[in-house]
Amino acid sequence: MAKILVTGGAGYVGSICATQILKAGHEVVIIDDLTTGHSEAVTPGATFIEMNLGDRAAMKQLLSQHRIDAAFHFAAKAQVGESMVEPAKYFHTNVVEALSMLECLREAGVEKFVFSSTAATYGNPAVVPIPEDCPKAPVNPYGESKLAFEQILRWYANSYGFSVVAFRYFNACGATETQGERHDPESHLIPLILQAASGRRESISIFGTDYPTPDGSCLRDYVHILDIADAHLLALKRMDKPGFRVFNIGTGKAYSVLEVCRMVEEVTGRKLNIK
Repeated sequence: MAKILVTGGAGYVGSICATQILKAGHEVVIIDDLTTGHSEAVTPGATFIEMNLGDRAAMKQLLSQHRIDAAFHFAAKAQVGESMVEPAKYFHTNVVEALSMLECLREAGVEKFVFSSTAATYGNPAVVPIPEDCPKAPVNPYGESKLAFEQILRWYANSYGFSVVAFRYFNACGATETQGERHDPESHLIPLILQAASGRRESISIFGTDYPTPDGSCLRDYVHILDIADAHLLALKRMDKPGFRVFNIGTGKAYSVLEVCRMVEEVTGRKLNIK
């Protein structure tokens, strides 16, 4: 069994993945600065340290106290719209601070690294479904920052012998019995629809009804959070030799905004106020 460092382990994806890592019998050390994460989301049984990703002194102290076998990096700024308004924040957190952490790991001899990247690295793809070798052309600073860190990791694998697995997520969704999404403000479709169905939100807004899709609303590939966690556990088995490997995490099947709305109506028995 391994001791895994989980960055961003108080956030949506990181907290649930940390829980599944613990259930698989590994030890988990979580770091999170709680700017968007929540302390109550930290899975019981994990060691939790509140700290900023780019705090070199704190990171070095952590690595001197814990013999880390692999790092799972979830911590990041991840709002596409915000990245268009404040790109500096995204490049600072997702690249500069992440690189500071990476250097601390290298100095400590931690050379196994799993990176939460994004399908936003592809931009507007020429081929659907999108293969991993599809040209990368991000259309926002969020996707650009993730691609930049991918490139850094590729060179760390080439020059320093790191074993890296990068996962390009499509649309993470779902929950477990005890953990789920909690963003403020919430921007993800499924929680917003469920808020509308439960009366916590007056309506659900759909932006665009003239997409070139069967019902005119936007299409997305939704992948369940537990499938994402399974992929991370499988990554540990592919890290026995140096190299950079990248995998998409999706189902290969897209669902429209309206399809998701109708399914929520069917499951909950509630009529949505759709605008």
